[in-house]
Amino acid sequence: SSGPRCPVCAEPWVSPRLLPCLHSLCAPCLQRLGTLGEPGRAAARSVLCPVCDAEVALPPGGVGQLTPDYLAPSRGGAAVGCDLCADGAAARRCLTCGADLCLFCCQAHRRQKKTASHAVTELENTKDCSQAGKPLFCPSHPTEELRLFCEQCDQPVCRDCVVDRHRQHPYDFTGNVIHRHGDALRELLKSTQQHMGTLEDVLGQIDDMGSAVRSRAEAVATEICLFASGYVKAIEVHRDRLLKQLEDLKVQKENLLHLQKAQLQQLLLDMRTGVGFTERLLTSGSDLEILITKGVVASRLAKLNSVAYNTHPSVDDGIQFSPQERAGQCCGYEVFGAILNKVVDPARCTLHGEDLHSARQHQLTGFTLLCNDTTGERMGRGGEAVRVTITHKDKRDCAVKPTVCDNGDGTYHISYSPEEPGLYAVCIYVKGQHVQGSPFTLMVKNKFREHQGVFHCCTFCSSGGQKAARCACGGTMPGGYQGCGHGHKGHPGCPHWSCCGQVKESSECLGGPPSDTSQRSLLRTVAL
Repeated sequence: SSGPRCPVCAEPWVSPRLLPCLHSLCAPCLQRLGTLGEPGRAAARSVLCPVCDAEVALPPGGVGQLTPDYLAPSRGGAAVGCDLCADGAAARRCLTCGADLCLFCCQAHRRQKKTASHAVTELENTKDCSQAGKPLFCPSHPTEELRLFCEQCDQPVCRDCVVDRHRQHPYDFTGNVIHRHGDALRELLKSTQQHMGTLEDVLGQIDDMGSAVRSRAEAVATEICLFASGYVKAIEVHRDRLLKQLEDLKVQKENLLHLQKAQLQQLLLDMRTGVGFTERLLTSGSDLEILITKGVVASRLAKLNSVAYNTHPSVDDGIQFSPQERAGQCCGYEVFGAILNKVVDPARCTLHGEDLHSARQHQLTGFTLLCNDTTGERMGRGGEAVRVTITHKDKRDCAVKPTVCDNGDGTYHISYSPEEPGLYAVCIYVKGQHVQGSPFTLMVKNKFREHQGVFHCCTFCSSGGQKAARCACGGTMPGGYQGCGHGHKGHPGCPHWSCCGQVKESSECLGGPPSDTSQRSLLRTVAL
C-alpha cells in the first residue's frame, strides 16, 4: 500500500499500539524495543518513544497492555494486522462480523460452530479498508463483541466480562455512554485547541521578536562601528597632536642646549685666548713687558672670570608620557594620554597651613604640601612619592601615623592626630628628598581644657546675691561679699569666667582659682 506505515520500520501496520504520547508503533517494532515480555526478563516500566524521544510510562502489564490503535490502518488504508491473534498480518476479512483475519485465524473462524457460516473474502478485494463501524472483539473473549462499557474500570467490555472479572461493576451499553464520554473528550479537546492557539500566537511573537532582535542587533552593530571608527579617528588625531607636541618640545630643548653650548664655547675660546696670552707673557716676557701689559691682561682675565654661566645643562630630559592623564575632548570623544615635561623639585616644594608648628593632643590637625617643578611652577598633577614621618623627640618609640591624601592637582593634604604631648620632629620627603622647610619641630600641647565655671558679669549677679560665692578673678565687694561686683575692687571691668578669670569666652581654661579663695564657695558659684 502507498499509505502511511509504521513511522519506525516503514513497514505496513501490524497490530499497532498507541503509546501515552499518542504515537503508534507496530508490534514488531515494540518487540525490537524488547518490551513485549521476553522470558526471564523484567518488563520495562517506561520506554523512549522513537518518534518524539519522550519517556512514556507503561501499564503494569507492559506494552502488551497498551491501547490498540484502531485508526492507524485507516490513515491511508495501509495493511492491517489480524484482529484475533494480533500477531500476523490480516489476509482475509469476515463480511459477517467485520473482523480482519490472518490465514491461521481464518481457518479457525470457519471451523467454529458460531462462525462457520460467515462469509469471508480476500482483504485486497474489499474496496473499503477502513475499520470505522466494524465490530471490535474482546481480547479476553475473542468471539464476543465489545458492546458494553464498565464505568468502574473505565473500559469497554463484552457480555462475558460483566459476569466474570467485572461482576457487580456498574456498566451500560457503549451507545448510551458515548455522548457523555465524547462530550468530556470534546471539552478537553477544546481546551487543548485553545492552548494550541495561544502557543501558535506565542510562537508567532517569538518569531517576530527574533526578527526584531536581529534587526536591532544590526542597527546597534552599525552604531558600534560608527562609534569605533570615530573613536579610532579621534585617537589617531590625538596621537598626531601628541607627536607634534613632543617634536616641538624636543626642538625647544635642543635649541636651548644649542644656545647654551654656543655661549659656553665662545666663553671657553675667549678664556683659552686669555690663558694662552697670559702664559706666554709670564713665560717669555721681560719684567718690563709684564708690568706694561699687566693692566690690560688682568682686566681681561677678571672680566672673563666674572662671567656667570650655568654649571649644568640649561634643560633636562624630563619628558614623560602619562597614558592615564585626561586629555579633554578630541573630535567629540574623551581621550587620554598627555606629555609631561615637568619634573618635581623637592627643594622647591612648599608647606602651607595655619599652624604648622603646633597641635593639640587627640585633635585632628593637618597641613598642605604644594609640589613645584625645577622652575618653581606648580606641578598641577598628582602621583608623586610623598612620605611623612612625625616622631617624638624624647620618646623615640612614640610616633604619629599621618595620612597623606593626593588631591590630584599637585597638592597633598597631610593629617594626623597626636596621642602624646611634647616636641616632635616632622620630616616630609618627595622622591626620598626633604622638601623646603623639612625637617621642622612640632609642639603638641595638652588636650584643650574646657571651662568648668560660668561666663558672668560678676559673682553677685550669677549667684543671686550670695555673700559666700567667690570668683577666680579675685574681686570682692564691701559688706562681706567674697565675690566680685561691678565697679568694685578686683573686678576686671568686663564679663569673665568664674573658674579662671579669663575675659575671652572662647578661650582655654587656665585652671583653678587663686590660693586664697575657698574652693568650695567657688564650686558653688560654678554650680549656680
